[in-house]
Amino acid sequence: MQLYNTQHIKLYNTLTSEKEIFQPITDGYVGMYVCGPTVYSNVHLGNVRTFMSFDMIFRYLKHLGYKVRYVRNITDAGHLENDADVGEDKITKKARLEAIEPMEIVQRYTVDFHNVLNTFNFLPPSIEPTATGHIIEQIELIQSIIDNGFAYTVNGSVYFDVHKYNESNEYGILSKRKLEDLIHNTRALDGQSDKKNPQDFALWKKAEPTHIMRWPSPWSDGFPGWHLECTAMSTKYLGDYFDIHGGGMDLKFPHHECEIAQNQASKGQAPVKYWMHANMLELNGARMSKSTGNYINPAELLSGDNDIMSKAYNPSVIRFFMMQASYRSVLDLTDDGLSAAEKGFHRLMDAIGIIDNLKTSSSSSFTVTDWKQKCYDAMNDDFNTPILIATLFEAVKFINQVKDGSATVTPEDLTVLKETIETFIFDVLGLVNISKESSGGNKLTGAVEILIKLRKEARLNKDFALSDKIRDELAEAGIQLNDSREGTTFTTN
Repeated sequence: MQLYNTQHIKLYNTLTSEKEIFQPITDGYVGMYVCGPTVYSNVHLGNVRTFMSFDMIFRYLKHLGYKVRYVRNITDAGHLENDADVGEDKITKKARLEAIEPMEIVQRYTVDFHNVLNTFNFLPPSIEPTATGHIIEQIELIQSIIDNGFAYTVNGSVYFDVHKYNESNEYGILSKRKLEDLIHNTRALDGQSDKKNPQDFALWKKAEPTHIMRWPSPWSDGFPGWHLECTAMSTKYLGDYFDIHGGGMDLKFPHHECEIAQNQASKGQAPVKYWMHANMLELNGARMSKSTGNYINPAELLSGDNDIMSKAYNPSVIRFFMMQASYRSVLDLTDDGLSAAEKGFHRLMDAIGIIDNLKTSSSSSFTVTDWKQKCYDAMNDDFNTPILIATLFEAVKFINQVKDGSATVTPEDLTVLKETIETFIFDVLGLVNISKESSGGNKLTGAVEILIKLRKEARLNKDFALSDKIRDELAEAGIQLNDSREGTTFTTN
């Protein structure tokens, strides 16, 4: 029997603003779509956090035994500088500045995107479609919206008629915005726009003579609207109605709102059962912004080549830091926070290293089965990774107590403990054991063990000054010696 039959998830649905019992449309199967990057620059660290949140959700759904089709797109055309349908295509603009082909820009930053996500141990999605690979589907979708009376053509461009749509549907149902309020807070058109109303949005834009990326259509040589792309790709691979649509909080309006409208207008139904949104990543208490200098990219954070953080941080430490906050909470990236996460991460890894050498007894002083269910309860509560991590540290405390002889564990409980803690740390949270992934960790262990041996000899010779000197200098280097009846071990800070 699959775990999803006994472990029932409650997730927060942005559409209803409530936590709901997760019940897939088809039993045992999950269709999940997440809005991917617009590949005109290096991936933003805030985007990494969003994709990491959905990677964790993908991992947990798979762990429970669901067959998941996870679709995450690449936007390689059609995303204008201004979401109000004006300005230049972001990729075209970058290509023009560098005097190269737009697809060179796409290739460069798609490779960067994949490299960064691989560094943070992401699982690949099931399908990664591109906007330019689905032009035909987008043209067909536009035609159906026109045929149903919810779009109009002006000078070769096609616009979605939000006011007409709102007569029979609710535009703003996801973001809880009323069209009347949007009208009141919107400037009047300047007379040069082809739109009937400022709230309307482009489904197809006629390309100016200088626009590089263009495709033939019944209306003009042009390119698709940004909002349209995700509707076409999500429904092609997941059907007209699917389980989960995710993305960053910043996409809720207008992007996801427009997706709902497009699906309703073309297919007569809502596209998604559960809408999920990951929150923002801040830097030192303020919004990340290149213009203000309050910004750090993934490569700078990993290498330590920046003026913001005190040192470089390992990808798994950064991932552990991000998992310490709920995906729906704003997370503040700070040097102190990363440093504390690094210490906690190493405590977890040290506990993993101790498990295999623990002595077992005829009874357990810790109810491992109850603890295991607490791990599931945390994840079942809207993927609450902070509570999961706190629960994992309960096991770390117990492991250290067994090692010190102040607690006991049976062989059967030890097996369950080991399997559970490794499952949640590595399979669900997606962390990597640094000491096992590099020979450098083994070399460090060997060097410290030599110093531990020298310190033991010094103590036997009553040379306590040398013994203390070894301990103190190791502590200054971030290596803490731990003495017990079983001998001396070490942890890294």
